[in-house]
Amino acid sequence: MIVRIVQSFIAYLVLSVGTFLMLRMIIDYSSFQTNIHFLEFKQEYLHIPIWKTAFYIHVFSSILALAAGFTQFSAHFLHHYRRAHKLIGKIYVIDILIINFPVGLIMGAYANGLWPSKLAFILLDCLWFYFTYKALVKVKKGDIAAHKRYMIRSYALTFSAITLRTWKVILLQTFHPDPLTLYMIDAWMGFVPNLLFAEWWIYRSSRKFIKTRYTNTAKITR
Repeated sequence: MIVRIVQSFIAYLVLSVGTFLMLRMIIDYSSFQTNIHFLEFKQEYLHIPIWKTAFYIHVFSSILALAAGFTQFSAHFLHHYRRAHKLIGKIYVIDILIINFPVGLIMGAYANGLWPSKLAFILLDCLWFYFTYKALVKVKKGDIAAHKRYMIRSYALTFSAITLRTWKVILLQTFHPDPLTLYMIDAWMGFVPNLLFAEWWIYRSSRKFIKTRYTNTAKITR
């Protein structure tokens, strides 16, 4: 019980700090200045309307998906606020499938770091779409267990908004790579470890469920 409380506290603390930093960045971008943060390195693309539009749509809408992490994995919230859980879930799905998937493809095609970076971001975007879509399909079919698994995978990719920037700082301070190399490595580090962690978490949870079920069955048959 104590371990679970500590784990939840750490998870919400990390999410809170990451979301706060993202909100600060969004506020900066709302000034529409073109020489701040990420835009400093994208000056050659600012004259391309489709890229600039995709960038601002992604910046201002992706925070909705990120914020869903505060409620959607809480058993307490699901039990006591089921209608709100469904509403937030619908917003999350629309935000990813309809809004961020197409703009993500555009941004991926124009990513810095040559083809390794472009491939990483396009793959990330496609997996993000796929896992979210599968989560939607599974919940409509009433397969809640599969829905949860796909939502864990989907949110692991949503959280790359934070881990991408975290790894960038770590790599820069530790190895001091040139900007091009940094961007290519960071493009993959931003989401691959997240997916690996998600798969480990799913595997760990399934083993714990099977063990609990076996123990309960053994008690009944005694």
